[in-house]
Amino acid sequence: MAVTAAASAREILVNLHEVMAARSSPQAKLDAVVRIIGEALDSEVCSIYLLREGLLELYATKGLDQAAVHVTKLAPGEGLVGTIAQNVETLNLDEAASHPDFAYRPETGEDEFHSFAGVPIIRRERAIGVLAVQHVDPHKYEDVEIEALQTVAMVLSELIASAGLADQRDAASRPQSTAAVRLDGLKLVEGMGVGHAVYHQPRITIEHTVAEDTEAERHRVYAAFDKMREQIDRMADRAEFGVGGEHDEVLSMYKMFAYDEGWSRRINEAIDSGLTAEAAIERVQQRTRMRMRQIGDPLLQDRMHDLEDLSNRLLRIVSGQMGTAAQFGLRQDTILIARNLGPAELLEYDRRRLKGVILEEGSLTAHVIIVARAMGVPVLGRVRSVRQHVGEGDQLLLDVTGNGSALVRPSAAMEEAFDAKLLLRQKRRAVFAALRDEAPITRDGVRLTVMCNAGLRDDVAALDVTGADGIGLFRTEFQFLVSATLPQRERQLRLYKDVLEAAGDKPVVFRTVDIGGDKALPYLNTHDEDEENPAMGWRALRLALERGGLMKAQARALIEAAGGRTLNVMFPMVSEPWEFDEAKAIFETQKAWLGGRGKRLPNDIRYGAMLEVPALAEQLDLLLPNVQFLSVGTNDLTQFLFAADRANPKLAERYDWLSPSILRFLKRVVAPCRDAGVDLAVCGEMGGRPLEAMALVGLGIERLSITPAAVGPIKAMVRSLDRGAIAAEMDRLLSAPIRDVRGHLIGWAAENGVELA
Repeated sequence: MAVTAAASAREILVNLHEVMAARSSPQAKLDAVVRIIGEALDSEVCSIYLLREGLLELYATKGLDQAAVHVTKLAPGEGLVGTIAQNVETLNLDEAASHPDFAYRPETGEDEFHSFAGVPIIRRERAIGVLAVQHVDPHKYEDVEIEALQTVAMVLSELIASAGLADQRDAASRPQSTAAVRLDGLKLVEGMGVGHAVYHQPRITIEHTVAEDTEAERHRVYAAFDKMREQIDRMADRAEFGVGGEHDEVLSMYKMFAYDEGWSRRINEAIDSGLTAEAAIERVQQRTRMRMRQIGDPLLQDRMHDLEDLSNRLLRIVSGQMGTAAQFGLRQDTILIARNLGPAELLEYDRRRLKGVILEEGSLTAHVIIVARAMGVPVLGRVRSVRQHVGEGDQLLLDVTGNGSALVRPSAAMEEAFDAKLLLRQKRRAVFAALRDEAPITRDGVRLTVMCNAGLRDDVAALDVTGADGIGLFRTEFQFLVSATLPQRERQLRLYKDVLEAAGDKPVVFRTVDIGGDKALPYLNTHDEDEENPAMGWRALRLALERGGLMKAQARALIEAAGGRTLNVMFPMVSEPWEFDEAKAIFETQKAWLGGRGKRLPNDIRYGAMLEVPALAEQLDLLLPNVQFLSVGTNDLTQFLFAADRANPKLAERYDWLSPSILRFLKRVVAPCRDAGVDLAVCGEMGGRPLEAMALVGLGIERLSITPAAVGPIKAMVRSLDRGAIAAEMDRLLSAPIRDVRGHLIGWAAENGVELA
């Protein structure tokens, strides 16, 4: 088709403009709309379904039996129309009946029609109806025709809403109930906070969607872009985190999105189709949201969230509705509520008043989480029903510890319990802080090594705060995940050098990049096709060995950064000894190359491997003579052993670190490492939990690398533990395993005075 999407949509909108301006009834207008669209797209059928009293009712049609109008009704999720509305997605099918969700309605007379395309009619991020076209011949509609349908659907939402034809739901309305309620979510940034609910921004309602003057709308968008970019530049300049840090790279990437020409081009194309500046921004934003729903990769979803944040900012500027809670100022201690936040938006808030954030969406890898962590602001994410339960000004108790929850309009008893927990947490933190200079020595005199996991430059400060023995796992991929482009060797070198200098005389173990699979990078194509099981896919060392340039650049940066020091480097997801050998050879080659050019070299390079793939345990006799240390990554190891995705809640009970299978596997690794003189550590989340760590000590593991927050509790546990007693108990348990090992160990710890709090 030669016609562009913009021209196709503009042709329809010109005709619709007259229909919408007429004094006829809403029903007459929609009857005219389906005729116009059907003729423009050369479709025998065009139908509009509206959400009324919870059902999608056929409200107007050209081509289907008129007797079905106001009679045919589908529930959200029922049939193709219901699926479009429920998932807020577009369907384009050459054979409608072949789709698994197809539902035949005999009263419509649609038997003869094969091809089907439908788009949601969206109002305030929710489908209030569906616009569908059908054709006798089996063929998919062209992309330009789908684009035109989506644009027209957006204009229709204004007509439908103003006429009150579909169910409306004001997502920002005050909850009906004033009773106390608990909302659960995902722990994103740990902490506790008390404050009053403040919504980040009022919802912007677009009043006019069809443009009178296309060029005038284009100039409005250009001016808004200039103003938005000035704002972003100012915020980035005044961000206060101290010197350096991955949050700087987050803001750089955020600025890159703000200056992205592709984004502005798409908005211009939407204006060309006949939309106002506001409607064009919203149109592109809707497309972004639909793409986000289809993207399985969380990293790419989070980058799309950054773009959505900028869209919201641009929309507020162009509409003149600039007010956010940040602009009005926080008048009291506040828990901020938002569907999502971008890093720059969070920076606008007064850090003295901001006590926490609740997000309807959000994930651990989002840019805003990195910034929030640097600000020291607790964040609870994935609280889907927050707008239905929380009103502006409601008191909130935010507890982002454990699983993470928020108490809304708490009772006096709830406040008392929360205050007690907060006080206990403060006291416990004081106790753990007092252990800063105390060594993790068991009651029977065994000195353990307790180190920190890190991934950001600022994380190294935890060594001084916690008194940890060093960094047992520095995740070098974090720099890659928050960067807009592949970090060049010079940037990597600066980061590694800063980390080593900050650590002083304490050791740092650098893990080479673990990217690929579920850690896909938007600027690096890590696989040729979608992987059904990315955790077991083309990632980590497998990918790094394939992309020799990536591995060589990192090796050279690490070796040069560690000049005059000891470099500890380990390779992730080693499955076979030959993989380790190849990775080590790359480092040795780069070391020789740098030495030949007079570069200062490390005094020593200690090589290690991650034991995450169970197959490696069967070849330890071949691997151990070549490594100085081995680190068990219990997160991946456990899910591989159990064939149980740790993110699947249905498998949570099977993903237990105190399963006899896991404990026996680990015990089987301890003896050969000890005999070979190879340091053995656990660097997964298992080691950061006092009960599990107690079991590990009983297995003979003397080195743990854990989150900084866990160092104090683990030190307290170790100093209350008799290593010989727990070793004997673990031998008894594993020789004749019982079903509830966890319960037994909790009881044993209580009987023997082991501190697990």
